[in-house]
Amino acid sequence: MPMMRCVALLALLALPAHGAGLLNPVFQDHAVLQRNAPIRVWGVAPAGASLTVLLGAVSTETKADDTGTWRAALPPLAAGGPYTLTVKTGAGESQTLSDILVGDVFLCSGQSNMAFKVSAANDAWVDLQDASDASIRLLNIPNRAAVMPQKVLPSAAAWAVAAPETVPDFSAVCYYFARALRKTQRIPLGLISAPWSGAGIASFISAQALRQAGADAERLDALKIYAGDPAAGYAHWGKLIEAWWRQRLETAPWENTASSKDWAEVPQGRGVWNGWGVASLEEFTGHLWFRTKVVLTADQAAQAAELSLGTVNEEDQTWVNGRFIAANWGFVEKRNYPLAAGTLHEGENDILVNIHCSWKLCGFSGPPEARVLRFAGGAVVPLTEPWRYRVVPAAIGDSPAVPWGPITGLTTAYNGMIAPLAPYGLSGVLWYQGEGNAGAPHSYAGLLKSFMRDWRDAFASPELPFLIVQLAGFGQPPFAPEDSNWSRIREAQRLTAGADKNAALIVTIDIGDRGSVHPANKQEVGRRLALAAERLIYGNAAVKPGPQPLSAMRKGRIVTVAFGGINGRLAAAGGIVPAGFELCGARCRFVSATISGDTVRLVMPEGLEPERVRYCWGKGPVCTLYDTSRLPAVPFELAIGKR
Repeated sequence: MPMMRCVALLALLALPAHGAGLLNPVFQDHAVLQRNAPIRVWGVAPAGASLTVLLGAVSTETKADDTGTWRAALPPLAAGGPYTLTVKTGAGESQTLSDILVGDVFLCSGQSNMAFKVSAANDAWVDLQDASDASIRLLNIPNRAAVMPQKVLPSAAAWAVAAPETVPDFSAVCYYFARALRKTQRIPLGLISAPWSGAGIASFISAQALRQAGADAERLDALKIYAGDPAAGYAHWGKLIEAWWRQRLETAPWENTASSKDWAEVPQGRGVWNGWGVASLEEFTGHLWFRTKVVLTADQAAQAAELSLGTVNEEDQTWVNGRFIAANWGFVEKRNYPLAAGTLHEGENDILVNIHCSWKLCGFSGPPEARVLRFAGGAVVPLTEPWRYRVVPAAIGDSPAVPWGPITGLTTAYNGMIAPLAPYGLSGVLWYQGEGNAGAPHSYAGLLKSFMRDWRDAFASPELPFLIVQLAGFGQPPFAPEDSNWSRIREAQRLTAGADKNAALIVTIDIGDRGSVHPANKQEVGRRLALAAERLIYGNAAVKPGPQPLSAMRKGRIVTVAFGGINGRLAAAGGIVPAGFELCGARCRFVSATISGDTVRLVMPEGLEPERVRYCWGKGPVCTLYDTSRLPAVPFELAIGKR
């Protein structure tokens, strides 16, 4: 990066994220503070300054440390307000906030189904006619990835009163939860929305917690190096990536340009590979190698340069003349890479890019004319030579994802969006995530446990409740039992929530959308979250979670599954008997089932000696067991015991 651009960027980063004030910018007009617990406030003042903090009729004294950082805890208050919050120093400086409420604060996070806006929900226009509620306050945190924990929120984050003007762009799940909860809990509610569409759970966990969990040590090391020196981080990552490819390829493409002589030519002027008209690439996700060459004069090769690839979707790994240059992740971010002296040479130069994509619109998503070499002297050389490509076989797998990416990376969403909030007082966390981890479901339970422990530590709340939304159904129903990574994520969510006395699982298998990973019935998700909060947070024992498996026992040719958590009684939707049960031994088979009180009886087929029972298994299964409150039975897999 040219020096002037570096200086300008550092100057921007040095600016305060919000207007100057004694309070941390998370404290603003219209905020909600957590009731019935010490009210933690903090900020920055002159070093050593004495401060007085006042909220309504309560106050406390504190002092800034040598760096100017100060923290204080006001006495607990019951729900109420509005109040003014004032901080003043002994030297006469002061800051006052108005319209502050005390109530219950919920942090809503996860990926795209939590980011899904109210305006896109079913019949949202009806709900927005009645969206004014001065007791619901909204704080929407914009996406920001950071390689180190940040102290203040992005500048666009601002508390607002729920109204037809502020609700449409807010998280639908989060808002509909609060709207349902307000029917029984007539107290102020503060909602903090901090999701990132597509993000894996590791992006929301601190680096320290990931290390304690033994997760991705090499990637965490690379991230630490990158945080201190991006160029050194690229070089370190390049060694790891090259070692990974060498273990799987006969010839390293960056070391042998002749290895691409049989590569196919990219259609002239075309962008993303899904639109090339190549049938095998229309739905392809995975890795593609791309290669081109550029001929330079001696004068050009002697200059400092920048390689511009335009926009790339999603992750690129880039080499020039066999030297690893950089790797980055993004949808619309332009890839502009400085080339150190000695990277280019007179004559033919080789440019090699590996692009990995996991969704749609994959590859070079910008126009071809965006791919150029820019020289310090001002000259621009277009990369107009034909690009050639080669598909990486799926059997090779996906290379490790760049650790500083916001979605497939480590801790970057936590650093940019969650760290600045801590230790704000919370009543609970709403978590809707898991689709982004479906490629590695066996590690999800451990990560989910680490995530909850990490946030409880960060928010200084050892028993902080977590309301976990289980993945909804998505895709076509199976004609025969199938294995499913989505089901394994659901099972990890079920088992993890079930083992934590301060967590609850919200089942949404029945309100998915077979054609979209983003079901629009967020009103029902919010209602079920509110029911879970009534039970877990507000102590309403009359509200049950819905049918949960307790045991599966075999006697003769019958397997009996006992259920708890039932509101009313068990019932089958759309018929007399429930669908969706499987018995599994060496293989799984669908089986007939009948309801008997609080149990379901399964008949073992001839020739099958089952060890497990599965219910509602598959990415988009058909399963019809409910209780009479219309809460669905949770999908599960359970070992069979013998009587």
